[in-house]
Amino acid sequence: MADACRVIILGGGFAGLEAAKGLERVPVAITLLDRQNHHCFQPLLYQVATAALTPADVAWPIRGILSGQRNVRVLMTNVDGIDTERRVVTADGGSFPYDQLIVATGATHAYFGHEEWAPYAPGLKRIEDATEIRRRILIAFEHAELEIDAQRREALTTFVIVGGGPTGVEMAGAIADMARDALPHDFRNIDPARARVLLVEAGPRILAAFPEDLSRYAKDALERRGVEVLTGRAVSAIGPEGVSIGDHVIRAGAIVWAAGVAASAAADWLGADRDRAGRVKVLPDLSVPGFPEIFVIGDTAAVADADGKSVPGIAPAAKQMGRYAASVIAARVMGDRAPGPFQYRHHGDLATIGRKAAVVKLRWLTLRGFLGWLFWGVAHVYFLIGLRNRIAVAFSWMWDYVTFGRRSRLITQPANAGPAEAEPAGSSGRPSAAAPAENAGTAPQRGGVWG
Repeated sequence: MADACRVIILGGGFAGLEAAKGLERVPVAITLLDRQNHHCFQPLLYQVATAALTPADVAWPIRGILSGQRNVRVLMTNVDGIDTERRVVTADGGSFPYDQLIVATGATHAYFGHEEWAPYAPGLKRIEDATEIRRRILIAFEHAELEIDAQRREALTTFVIVGGGPTGVEMAGAIADMARDALPHDFRNIDPARARVLLVEAGPRILAAFPEDLSRYAKDALERRGVEVLTGRAVSAIGPEGVSIGDHVIRAGAIVWAAGVAASAAADWLGADRDRAGRVKVLPDLSVPGFPEIFVIGDTAAVADADGKSVPGIAPAAKQMGRYAASVIAARVMGDRAPGPFQYRHHGDLATIGRKAAVVKLRWLTLRGFLGWLFWGVAHVYFLIGLRNRIAVAFSWMWDYVTFGRRSRLITQPANAGPAEAEPAGSSGRPSAAAPAENAGTAPQRGGVWG
């Protein structure tokens, strides 16, 4: 395929993989570049962070996913930039000329101009983030078991989640379930069931994308689990002492950031116009103005739906964009008529609140409680890659449902770190769960199965 059209895809997330698969039967030479060797099913990362699943349950090697597609090569390298005039992508691994370019580099955490908060409140985008959050939560309980001062013990068993969207709600419910159902029999000096879990949301309600009745149900379900839901409260500071809301400081053993995302550096690479979140403003065919050979898709793209609303940064939207970009390139290569403008089809929104509780809003169906939880579980298992992973995750959930267990309660340390390397927020003289860990990273892209 020496003379084939050269297609470069940046990113092996939902959008990038879907684009590659969409070109399987097209005579093109595809090179997929990603800084990691695996695709991560981000909607279930929170279950890795709360010890319900292992990283291998929610991530798969990109090479393995595309191994049967002969027109694709996968390279693990970090992209530095894009030379639009020469049509070359520059990366650590060299320079890669393209005829058609698909940019699907996702999004990263946004701290609203307070990047100094990041070490104390990691977000949830990568496997590394999930295992770091798991480490901080579990080590907080371990340090509380050692603590003799009641106030410090209370601080260590306080967990704060910032952001009341689906990720924040799912994390809060999962931490509460873990503390209440899985850990009480493991400790002697503390009662994990008395752990304090707070969900802080600056807006007037959690799950703002859902109808008000489902948002209200989610709030009530969290509160029945013991979660304190604080709405209309903006975080003013995050640091080694904990989380500040106005003048009030909440000392915490671990903090999780779920309040916002920003697009990758693609707009800078392309010199393109962007929205407030840094997403590239694209044309109706998802190409960059002035560069018809460059497509920007997924969380990196600012796209409006038929009603003029911004397309959400969720997995189905990314996959639809990936398929569409592939169809445009295929039409060009094959000499066929180009498809019409991209049209996003929103299937609905789902969010789980915890054991036996979820909310589901589809066009034709609204569910809550146990039925919503069953629907949410079936939908997520269905979208996992590979039969083995579907079976493994389904079995893990069934086992945890019967035993109230969490099978992945491993405390792993960052590279080059000792057994305990930092001071927890609000503690004294005790290694930390919430303070920054050396080499702990944050990085790109989230998306629910439907929301």
